[in-house]
Amino acid sequence: MSWTSRIAAATPAHRDRTIDALRAVAIVGVILGHWLVSAVVSDPDRPAAWEGASPLSGSPALVPATWVLQTLGLFFFAGGYSSARSLGGKPYRPWLTARLTRLARPVAVLAAVWVPTMLLLRLTGVPESTRHVVQSLITHPMWFLLVYVLLTALTPLLRKVGLWSVVPLVALVALSDVSRWNGLVAPVGWAVPYLLGIALAEGRLHRRAGAILAPAGVVAGAVLVLGLGYPASAVGVPGDGWSNLNPPTLFALALAAAQIGVFLLLRPRLAGWLQRPAVWAPVVMLNLGAMTLFCWHQSALLLVTAGGLAAGPLPGLLDAPDGAWPLYRLVWLPVFAVVLAGLWSVFRRWETGDRRASARVRAVEDMHTGGEALKVGVGDGQR
Repeated sequence: MSWTSRIAAATPAHRDRTIDALRAVAIVGVILGHWLVSAVVSDPDRPAAWEGASPLSGSPALVPATWVLQTLGLFFFAGGYSSARSLGGKPYRPWLTARLTRLARPVAVLAAVWVPTMLLLRLTGVPESTRHVVQSLITHPMWFLLVYVLLTALTPLLRKVGLWSVVPLVALVALSDVSRWNGLVAPVGWAVPYLLGIALAEGRLHRRAGAILAPAGVVAGAVLVLGLGYPASAVGVPGDGWSNLNPPTLFALALAAAQIGVFLLLRPRLAGWLQRPAVWAPVVMLNLGAMTLFCWHQSALLLVTAGGLAAGPLPGLLDAPDGAWPLYRLVWLPVFAVVLAGLWSVFRRWETGDRRASARVRAVEDMHTGGEALKVGVGDGQR
């Protein structure tokens, strides 16, 4: 029996494969999105001096890609579902400790590598602008984990308040948009898709809701951008002065609603596709190391970028993100992916706390034991 067939056969019948697939899509979207917009520009006179830039600043035609690749709403939706399913009637404290430990381990390993590395860069005289770029690329993707930890801790309360609490939360986000509050309102915004995930786990969100959420999200997003002046990009663009992600705006919630609505509509067909071992096995592998992939994906970009210094500013690497830069950048994506796969193979073992077994064997063993029933990164559980 092939390893894909073994994984498929070992998967518990009660597991909702569509949520795992959604999480896999979300992690791939975040990684590709960061790789495509995180331009590192080298000073021609001082190649070791880097500056950060974004191709979105000079190429508005690329903005629609952000609507597909900005998938944080799907992350929180899958997280709400998994938290509600895994909590069930379990004691709260050990449940929360287990989930936060699973989140903390890969982050701690990342810090153990990069904190001394940043100190070494300072001691060896690396330009300050370069150190700023490196620190920004490594740390900025981590902000959402703080929000996720807070929402995870509040899961019992969020289960009690119910789906109707989405209405006042959306109103608070609207108030934030008007007053331009700071990022402290972020937990309020991302609690909306998190609550929808909880509702799905408890059988209160059905496929027919997708027929409402998808078009409502599209229409609301169009009104916000075309009628109310919201930024069209789903991610921050240098120089815009207003980002749909910091904190999440009504546009971010509209995008999340549209994406979740599409998922609900496609869910029955997706469930059928995921019964095929060749489709299901890659989803398992992505979920088993989701946090490791997330933590190290920008490190992969930086390693490739540093390696390119010897050759000078190659197209799509270390050059200004204008003209045909996005097309050249696509050529570098497989290189980033290979390096990330290497980092994943080294560091994934710390995500589950098992340093002996390989990812593939561990995946099969986890599902055969039935104890943890397929451990996954941010949203493990679904027991």
